[in-house]
Amino acid sequence: MNELTIFLFKSLVGWLAIQACITFVFLLYLRSRPKNVLLDEQLPKTAVILCLRGADPFLPNCLQALLKQNYPKYDLKLIVDSQEDPAWQIASNTINELGATNVQISHLRIIRHNCSLKCSSLIQAVSDLDDSYKVVALVDADTIVHPNWLRELVSPLTDPKVGVTTGNRWYVPTGNYWGSLVRYLGNGSTIVQMYLFGIPWGGTLAVKKEVLQQTGLLDKWGQAFGEDMMMHNILKKQGMRVKFVPSLIMLNREECDLLGLIDYLKRLVLYSRLYHPRWLALVSEAVSSILFPTAVIVLFLMALGDGQWDTAVQLLGGYGIYTLGLLLLMLILEQGVKQVIRAQGQPVTKLSVATVAKMLIGIPLTQWVYGIAMLSSISISTVKWRGIVYRIQGPWNIRLVEYHPYDLLDQPIDSKISL
Repeated sequence: MNELTIFLFKSLVGWLAIQACITFVFLLYLRSRPKNVLLDEQLPKTAVILCLRGADPFLPNCLQALLKQNYPKYDLKLIVDSQEDPAWQIASNTINELGATNVQISHLRIIRHNCSLKCSSLIQAVSDLDDSYKVVALVDADTIVHPNWLRELVSPLTDPKVGVTTGNRWYVPTGNYWGSLVRYLGNGSTIVQMYLFGIPWGGTLAVKKEVLQQTGLLDKWGQAFGEDMMMHNILKKQGMRVKFVPSLIMLNREECDLLGLIDYLKRLVLYSRLYHPRWLALVSEAVSSILFPTAVIVLFLMALGDGQWDTAVQLLGGYGIYTLGLLLLMLILEQGVKQVIRAQGQPVTKLSVATVAKMLIGIPLTQWVYGIAMLSSISISTVKWRGIVYRIQGPWNIRLVEYHPYDLLDQPIDSKISL
């Protein structure tokens, strides 16, 4: 057991050092000064597409922010699942309250059965655009943008090597559910990985319309479960890349319970297995982050049971160093992201001593929840997403097998819970 103890101790400390290095690389990028954004006359006409099914917790705030962009020529295109969907009335009311004229709301006309409902909506929205639109921006209903969001998103596309620009989301850890805290802690690692691997996020994304045509992305969307993760490899084949824009980390204040989080993570793991360009690297990272700490805990309990006190102390020390190190990294990352959120004019959340203590408990909980989600996703081929059931047998073999219009009864009881 002594040799195994030494191996696990070194593994935890080594993996912590690797995580620290890549986190600091990400933080340095966050602090980098962005290039000048384009002037009004340089900005191309842009279509912002928002696909809706169900009334997301902060949908009115999302719509209001999207209709108040500091951008000269843009239109908001809303594709709602059906006119009976609760999102339709919310969107209509918001548009009328603001008196907005640069927004069009449509229902999904054709429900495709060989891709996700969101991909069906995106194909419809893009296909309806005329030639005056040069850029297409995608946004999710859980994204509340700042006034310069679209300008900052579109400006880097002037670089011919940049095919897609994107941001990412940052959750608030001070909710009422442990699921909210676990999602926050897990996202801290995810956001760094997505930056390193060049993975775009569909909740804040822009692509030149000509790139959509050149790469055949619409055809790919017509066979896919999701729209964003596949873009890395498709762009790479065309000699283009994904550009992460540091100022576009968007704050998300929605809540999530543990059961809902596990369902979300199972779907995310499956989605990653289908389209992530570095899936094996992702699995290796998960094994290092989940298996090693769990093995240390198991050996610690065995050492206690056998009365091997020196071994138990060594294992506990290694686990303590690793967990406290992860907590410190998360707090440093939180401070770095806060600078971005504050620059957007958004209120930032202060972490109390009680919240930091919960984070310390939440770190091993996060490891176990992610481990359960990964194990549960190994053999799944059927996914339920916002009330729709899909059968998935491969990245381009998707089948919608059960559909019904979204209903108010599908909404969570807590209005702040993510759909």
